[in-house]
Formats: sequence, C-alpha cells, structure tokens
Amino acid sequence: MENIKNIFNDVIIKGSVLIDEPMKAHTSFKIGGPADLMVIPGNEGELLNAVNICRNNKINFYIMGNGTNLLVSDKGIRGVVIKVGDGLGEIRIENNIIKAGAGALLSTVSKVAMKNLLEGMEFASGIPGSIGGAVMMNAGAYGGEMKDIISRVKCLNEDGDIVYFNRDEMNFRYRKSRIGDENLIALEAEIELDCGDKEEIEKKMNELRDRRNLKQPLNVPSGGSTFKRPEGFFAGKLIEDSGLRGLRFGGAQVSEKHCGFIVNIDNATCEDVKKLIRIVQKVVQDNFDLTLEPEIKIIGEE
Repeated sequence: MENIKNIFNDVIIKGSVLIDEPMKAHTSFKIGGPADLMVIPGNEGELLNAVNICRNNKINFYIMGNGTNLLVSDKGIRGVVIKVGDGLGEIRIENNIIKAGAGALLSTVSKVAMKNLLEGMEFASGIPGSIGGAVMMNAGAYGGEMKDIISRVKCLNEDGDIVYFNRDEMNFRYRKSRIGDENLIALEAEIELDCGDKEEIEKKMNELRDRRNLKQPLNVPSGGSTFKRPEGFFAGKLIEDSGLRGLRFGGAQVSEKHCGFIVNIDNATCEDVKKLIRIVQKVVQDNFDLTLEPEIKIIGEE
C-alpha cells in the first residue's frame, strides 16, 4: 500500500491519501472496517487523475460521496475508495441555473438557492447527501425528486471522457439513473429552478425540516431509509404492521420512531444490520407476500 500511496501522492496535492482508513468515520451509519486506501481529491483534476491511476493499474476502486446511504462491511474495502467531497463542492449561479460540483451538499445548495430567490429545491434541503450521490440515485423526499430540477449532468465515462447528458438522457427513475446503469462518475450538475419569494421558500424548508425532525430518527446513526418503497405501499407501514417496531439484533434496531429506518443504537456491526434486514424481509414477505428491497448500498469485503 505504501508504494501505491506514493503513486497517488504524486497527483493528489490539495487533497489527501490515507492508508487503512476506517470507513465508519465516513458513513452516517458509523459502521465499516478499513479501506486499503482512501483518496480525497482536492479538485476535479485530482479526481480524474485518481481514477486514471486506478484504471491504468487495474486497481479496484469505489466512488463515494457523503456516505449517507452506505453500509460497509466489517472487513472493510479492498482497493481504493475515492471520496468526492469539498474539493468538488464549488457552487455557481447563472440566472436561474445553479451549477454544483458533485461534492456539494444538498443542504448547502438548497440554502444557496434560497438566498438567490430560487425555488423548487426545498424538498432536498434536509437530505444529508451530496449532489453526486443524489443525482446517481435520483434522490427524493416529500414529493420531489432530483429529476424534477436537473437540467444537465457532467460525467466521466468508463473511457475516461467527459460527457454531458440532459435531463431526458439521464434515464431517471425511482432511485436509479443512467449513472449507475453505465458506471459513470458524476462531476457536476446543473439545476434549473424558478424565481420565487425568499420568505416562502424559507417557510417551506422549515416546514419540511420540522416534519423530518418529528418523524425520522435523526439523533441516531443510520443509512437513511433502509428499504425502497414497494409500489403501492410504504415500507415503514408494512414493517410496523408486522409487529417489528423496536426489533433488535445486536447493536442494530428497527427504529421505534420510524420503522422504515434501521438504526445503530449500540456499536452495531455490518453483520448486525444485514441480519436484521433479512429478518424484516422474511417477516414482511410472510405477512404480505411482498419483497422489501434495500435502498441502502451494502459494499465491501464479504
């Protein structure tokens, strides 16, 4: 790893290169063993260089954002984790268009929109992820989704070329997009909003924040909504109706506040969470003949 680290150190000047970095320090679940190497690019050029090094040397790599929907193996991740963060967090305003780097946080971009009297992004103001991850999974909340506001996305493809896709070309659907389909890496998103009234925008953001604080277990580590919404149903309601509220395995628990969340209440391991997911899936399947599909991404060495 030291030799590989030295290769990255030659091109990562503004960012960081870390050996055996514990992933639990980089995920909202606070779970996960070490990554062999973590690279945190300081700008877009460093990201491109890091990806090229991995591809040219046939090194396995994983791109992550803010780590808000990741469950990482207790054994960690073999290879390189490239974390897209503040180094790609630039935000620019051009009339009613916001250009936001993949590392910019949704909450930050939403506040910038409000300050510039632009409405339409209020739904995303409480989502804890970054722009890149949100675009990749078409993140949404309270009736809004990224597909509603994205006008164009700048990406890096598997050939190492910079490519652009407009909204219609992104193939957005529930929690999926072209980025995952074609193993693209999001670099920047253009967000098209409407002109609005600052007080009304702020009022809506505060209302959604209060709803989220009231209903979601934001005071304990989790990966957000654990399961995707089955068509015509709500995962949390199915779990609650199955009598699983508060069910615990090891340090993981079905949230007593919102059954759609599995939370880390006592130094849970990845295996604790995976076991609890399987229990919930089986009980819901037995009760309702419905299969709950995880919304969180489970990665790392088995």
